[in-house]
Amino acid sequence: MVELKKELPEIFEEFAEQRKNSFLAIKEVKEKEIPVVGVFCTYLPREIPNAMGAAVVGLCSVSDETIPDAEKDLPRNLCPLIKSSYGFAKTDKCPFFYFSDLVVGETTCDGKKKMYEMLADFKPVHVVELPNSQTEDGIQLYKKELLRFKKVLEDKFETTITDEAVLQIKLRNGINKALRRLQYVMANDPAPVNGLDVINTVYGSGFDINTEGLEDRINAVTDKIEKEAQTLPDIDYVTSYSRPGQCVVNVYLKEHVPTDKVRSHWLELRNIVNDIKTDLPEGVYGPYFNDRFDDVYGNIYAITSESFDYEDMRKEAEEIKRIFYTVPDVKKVELIGVQPEKIYLEVSNDKLSQLGISLDTLASAIKSQSAVVPAGMAESTDNNVYLRLTGLPDTLKEIGSIPVNANGRIFRLDDIAKVTRGYADPPEPKIYFNGQPAIGISISMEDGGNNIRLGENLAKTVAQIENRLPLGFELHQVANQPEVVKNSIDEFTQSLKEAVIIVLAVSLFSLGKRCGYVISVCIPLVLLGTFIGMYALGIDLHKVSLGALIVALGMLVDDAIVVVELMEIKLAEGWERKRAAAYAFETCAFPLLTGTIITCVGFTPIYFSRGSVGEFAGSLFTVISLALMLSWVVSATVAPVLGYEWVHPKKIAEGSAYITPFYQKFRSLLTWSLAHRLTVIAVTIGIFFGSLFLSKFINKEFFPPSVRPELLTELNLPEGTSIKTTEEIALKITSEIKDDPDIASVATYIGESAPRFVLVAEPVQPRENYAQLVILAKDVKAKERVSQKVSALINQKYPEVLTYSKSISLGPPSEYPVMLRVSAPTDELAKRYAQKVREEMEKHPAVIMTRFNWMEKTGALKVEIDNDKLRQMGIDRQTVSMALQAELSGYTVAQYYEGDQAIDIVFRLPESDREKLSDLRMLTIPTPGGSVSLEQVANISYEAEDNMIWRRNLLPTVTVNAGISEGYTDNDVAQQIYDSLAPLREELPPGVAIDIGGPLENSNKALNYLIEPVPAMFIVMIILLIMQLKDVRKMIVIACTAPMGVIGVMIGLLLFGSSLGFLAELGILALTGIIIRNSVVLLDQIDQHLEAGMPPYEAVLESAIVRFRPIMLAALTTVLGLVPMFTNPFWESMAVAIACGLTGATLLTLVVLPVIYSLMFKITKH
Repeated sequence: MVELKKELPEIFEEFAEQRKNSFLAIKEVKEKEIPVVGVFCTYLPREIPNAMGAAVVGLCSVSDETIPDAEKDLPRNLCPLIKSSYGFAKTDKCPFFYFSDLVVGETTCDGKKKMYEMLADFKPVHVVELPNSQTEDGIQLYKKELLRFKKVLEDKFETTITDEAVLQIKLRNGINKALRRLQYVMANDPAPVNGLDVINTVYGSGFDINTEGLEDRINAVTDKIEKEAQTLPDIDYVTSYSRPGQCVVNVYLKEHVPTDKVRSHWLELRNIVNDIKTDLPEGVYGPYFNDRFDDVYGNIYAITSESFDYEDMRKEAEEIKRIFYTVPDVKKVELIGVQPEKIYLEVSNDKLSQLGISLDTLASAIKSQSAVVPAGMAESTDNNVYLRLTGLPDTLKEIGSIPVNANGRIFRLDDIAKVTRGYADPPEPKIYFNGQPAIGISISMEDGGNNIRLGENLAKTVAQIENRLPLGFELHQVANQPEVVKNSIDEFTQSLKEAVIIVLAVSLFSLGKRCGYVISVCIPLVLLGTFIGMYALGIDLHKVSLGALIVALGMLVDDAIVVVELMEIKLAEGWERKRAAAYAFETCAFPLLTGTIITCVGFTPIYFSRGSVGEFAGSLFTVISLALMLSWVVSATVAPVLGYEWVHPKKIAEGSAYITPFYQKFRSLLTWSLAHRLTVIAVTIGIFFGSLFLSKFINKEFFPPSVRPELLTELNLPEGTSIKTTEEIALKITSEIKDDPDIASVATYIGESAPRFVLVAEPVQPRENYAQLVILAKDVKAKERVSQKVSALINQKYPEVLTYSKSISLGPPSEYPVMLRVSAPTDELAKRYAQKVREEMEKHPAVIMTRFNWMEKTGALKVEIDNDKLRQMGIDRQTVSMALQAELSGYTVAQYYEGDQAIDIVFRLPESDREKLSDLRMLTIPTPGGSVSLEQVANISYEAEDNMIWRRNLLPTVTVNAGISEGYTDNDVAQQIYDSLAPLREELPPGVAIDIGGPLENSNKALNYLIEPVPAMFIVMIILLIMQLKDVRKMIVIACTAPMGVIGVMIGLLLFGSSLGFLAELGILALTGIIIRNSVVLLDQIDQHLEAGMPPYEAVLESAIVRFRPIMLAALTTVLGLVPMFTNPFWESMAVAIACGLTGATLLTLVVLPVIYSLMFKITKH
């Protein structure tokens, strides 16, 4: 037993008071016969000396007090930390080093190694060898070094570190958790507390012998910090699922987190997770991270061959991958369906037992021959020469020649085991193209890249690749997003042209040729200015920006129409040309400016809406506002000038323009309405509430289904199904449909889904019982026929397969159209109520299939090891575990390097033995006395267990999914099912919840985000109206007319069969601004007539008549300009909402607004 040092140093009396106290504190510990272990290494687990009852202190010094003393022995160019630490040790000025009974160092740098050699002259020193890489070999080295350190402690202090000493290890774990928690919250920027608290806590903890209260002291600081850190809640929710041997955690940020902040959030998350690695059980691999879900692989190719195998295809695919990386705008190129090769060592346990060789011995022999390690460096006076060893085994024959030492006898590896080369078994996820094995090549585009240009460059590159491709290989295009984008832009461009032609035609026919020419010049000027503005703001031409241009097109001539029409009337009445142009500007400019700004404000909710939908459609506001404001500038400047030169109407008597038969009839309608004001208002209110009632009969849908020709068919086999069985069934289905005349191609993904080839397609988590068919139909109608055929085929021939076919959504992705979540404190509660939800769901006539995301149990083998029998046979649990792993799934022991590949070397049973695994009790375990069966060392039983468990925010959560028939909409069916669950939801026990998921949840979120800025929108509108009208009563009149658009919207959506979804709701909000704009123009005309001295009643009546033509023409151009969008599935509902709502609101406004105005201002006919 080592004698513990307890006396104080001779120079004790020279020390300052604080250092004396430190010496006395440690001396008090030594008086209690507690050994002290001093450590320099951050990576050394203090738990090991703690477990034997020792106190552990840090020895690294940062003071320059003793550096001069150290430089007497050490070179001056050494690190100051080393010199300081050595100086304190040499001079006995450090209480921690002085009282240390053992000094432990590590091999982190050569300077320290030299210091340890010199420290050994006056202290016992043990040096721990640290690995220089985080490889499997490095981990094994570290483990062996820690076991050696444990043995050194036991020998030196004549003790045994027992299981009972684990209490101290738990205490140290608590301290580490507290320190980790402290470091995590300090990652916030700015740091919530000053550095002194952190230094005193983190650095000081290494020198604190009283570990009993250390955890509480650290947590006291951490609690203080966490109160500040919790002010940054950006995580929306967390889901996780567990499968045998695997756990995946998905973290979802709140949708309003700015795009440029997402990466920093993921970096912070990595730091948090990496901090808990030490808490994971031994043998756990990972955690591994994937934070690149935003990558879209819009171009996917498949290389196939009937003559070559997977490895040949992989080599060609790797070469093609390198070529694709040279194409401009290419960001990533990933291979899909690669089947890694393995070197298999097939050896029986019987033979190992006969020769007395353990799997560990065999593995060590192979590792030592195949490891890549540095051989050092030779130094000369002129240069350094690095040594490079050759001779790694690079053929199967050389691997078979690896020597194995068995109890003093040397064997060749192939004397013991059969060495073969093959593909991973069971296979990795695969891809097939039209039933042929393939290697997929997926390409993502650089941020800000041009999709169409990328497609053109790839097409040229593919043509070159096909020319050089060896005979027997074929390269196919599986996904072509640039072509889809090009077709979409071409379609919108055509719609834009049609809208321009329609607006020009309306202007020419309604205003006459000369006025129409003025409008015709204004349109290209505004469009040109809008394109320049879009370029300056970095807005590309895409679906949303082009759609915004079409929406704006009909409105951008409204101001010009009002100005030119008024100018034409005044010229016809005989006004001088300059006076008429000036009058048109002075009269219309500022009311139109107010109306235009209010129209733009109507689109602000989408711009300021938080979430992905707002980000997706935000350019709608920017483009429309840009176009409308430019249209006002042109109408106030260019239109009067052109009208001055071009407009030459026939002369008419003043006021005679409004005595035509049509105007006489309209005058009669207005006169009657003003005489029966209460009747008109009552009828209008009745129509309004009647239209709201009609909303019950309108389909509700978040976003319409896509018109893309792809059909995604999912195949879900029973839990526990092997990937080979999944592959077999998926290929049978593929072979039966691939020659259908409606199908252009079929890409079959086994074990995983297709990569995200379009932003709204969400990949499915990989699993062995899953396959996906991406069927490219020849057109949309063919896709509908294919969907019916595929469903009928699978339901008839493969009833064990749960299938659902879906199109690619135009909105945010969801796995199924109807999704309800059931969360509970326990698995059983969640399952019980999920079953009840499913039963209610299946009652709905629209539901054609239902599925749980987890519920099925699979058979599991429970092996209870008998430790007493293991000791009797001279083996341990690790021996059993390694043997079972080698027999059941193979055991990777090393890697073999070939070119750019690292091929695993895997132990496994011979094929004949693997075929007998049905009798698991007879699996053999090698022992020093020969092989024994598994049942001799363990009790084996079968039981059912969950193959997968999903959690959401830590609660077990079952998602009940449903597919629906054609003719029904997602949100309608989901809401109806949720409403039917009201009685069940009222009886739920505490902690159990049934929540809406999928499209309906996304729709509700998006609508809430859209509504959030609406109050601010109305406030801005009110301010603008007050500034323009200068009368609150007039503002109230306009506010009464704003909801009239809802009447036309509901009737229009019902007549056209459109859905009331996100874009329709956005159209209703935008419609509010357009209606208010028309009302402002009408009220401004009333004010002008009143200022001219006209009696109030005539002013109201004549204003409606005077403004009838420009308001109707403006509405007509807006409505007809939207007609080309009626056939576009994405914009249809918004176009119908604005067009029909504006039609109804305009007609009502011209009649109802004068009635409300006369009531508000108590105007009657005298």
